[in-house]
Amino acid sequence: MLQSAKRSYAYLSNYVKLILIALIITICIQEFIKKAPYHLLNHHHSLIYTLTFSLLTISILAFYFVNKPRTIYLVDFACFKPPSILRVPYATALEHGQIILASQPKSLKFQLMILERSGLGEETCLPHPLHYLPSKPNMMDARDETELVIFSAMDSLFQQTGIDPKDIDILIVNCSLFAPTPSISAMVVNKYKMRSNIKSYNLSGMGCSAGLISIDFAKNLLQVHPESYAVVISTEILSPNSYMGVERSMLLPNCLFRMGGAAILLTNKRSHRKDAKYVLLHVVRTHKGSDDKSYRCVSQEEDKEGHVGIALNLDLMVIAGNSLKSNISTMGPLVLPASEQLLFLFNFLGRKFLKLNLKPYIPDFKKAFDHFCIHAGGRAVIDELQKSLRLTSEHVEASRMTLHRFGNTSSSSLWYEIGYMEAKGKMKKGDRVWQIGFGSGFKCNSAVWKCNREIEATKYSAWADCIHRYPVNEPEGGKL
Repeated sequence: MLQSAKRSYAYLSNYVKLILIALIITICIQEFIKKAPYHLLNHHHSLIYTLTFSLLTISILAFYFVNKPRTIYLVDFACFKPPSILRVPYATALEHGQIILASQPKSLKFQLMILERSGLGEETCLPHPLHYLPSKPNMMDARDETELVIFSAMDSLFQQTGIDPKDIDILIVNCSLFAPTPSISAMVVNKYKMRSNIKSYNLSGMGCSAGLISIDFAKNLLQVHPESYAVVISTEILSPNSYMGVERSMLLPNCLFRMGGAAILLTNKRSHRKDAKYVLLHVVRTHKGSDDKSYRCVSQEEDKEGHVGIALNLDLMVIAGNSLKSNISTMGPLVLPASEQLLFLFNFLGRKFLKLNLKPYIPDFKKAFDHFCIHAGGRAVIDELQKSLRLTSEHVEASRMTLHRFGNTSSSSLWYEIGYMEAKGKMKKGDRVWQIGFGSGFKCNSAVWKCNREIEATKYSAWADCIHRYPVNEPEGGKL
């Protein structure tokens, strides 16, 4: 009985707007029928009022459709699959750690503890230069890694979609730590001989959430450039950015970050409204850079010996949680059903004005989304968001398995997660997907996609040869 009442409440609250609109239209039709056409002809004032109202209505509708935001379609995407010769099993990582940190037993012990609890599996990969002892990567090594990752993903994307590189109108590349001259976007234009009037952009230094920043950038560009294709490339180049020192706060990224990249094809062409995989519904960006702690919690710096690396502050998880709350406060009204918004409002009013001893109501986002893609930054990140959003193990399965198979691939990890869901056959037409990314600065960005058609697993997927082994059971690990 109680469940039936809840369902009825949710149904009525969700469709109250439609009910009101239908009621108003019905009343207007009834009034129009009462006043027959001959009555309007005999009363010139009534006729003028009716014509004026009709023209005004048509003008408003025309203005709405002319200025309506263009629908952004995701035609397809491709993720880079590293060759197996680049994999870093636990035994290899252990051996390298024992050699490199032989004189620093405490740092070695810390790094091994991180690896044991990281959630990474035996098939994650690092670029070729980092397999050498000692590792001394140079600019050429970084360029080779860039070409391997990006060109492989782009080749797969063009093969899957059949799009000619010369048809691309907009190109956006995001890579935080490697910013050569000419830029990475210029490397792509040169490789695929793209048009001279292509609008190309290269984003750097924006952390693991830069992928969704690029999606938002592409969305805004596609609003002002009709009938266009946009390619977004998200990656992180590791060769020149591996930390060679002994500082614990800077050793952590060495244990988590692995090779990866993704290429995404977006368009505003209505000809793709049936064959596109997804439709972009919302992008919400939150930037906490005005707060000093948030700004400094993830930073690239030198240690006492001059080794450059990424330092992670102990407040990182707290700052990430606060950023997520701010992002949710904006996202919630856009996606939550009216029933959840009303419950949140009643709870807030009760605590604020009636001084009731109530716990703050956390909206149930499972009623708004069918799938969740949480940035695979590490086991602790996934655990914390699963707890905060009250998600089930199934909801975070894609994030955990992506971390296990590919590691933290930075901004591209969200696309490996969607690829996992597709390979498992979980993505159905009408499903809504919530992508959540975190990055230095500190930023929390999220995007909402709606599945546009039935999606089947393809042989081009990065998961194609291993999806049958997943999900795997992860060993329990204590908190770091």
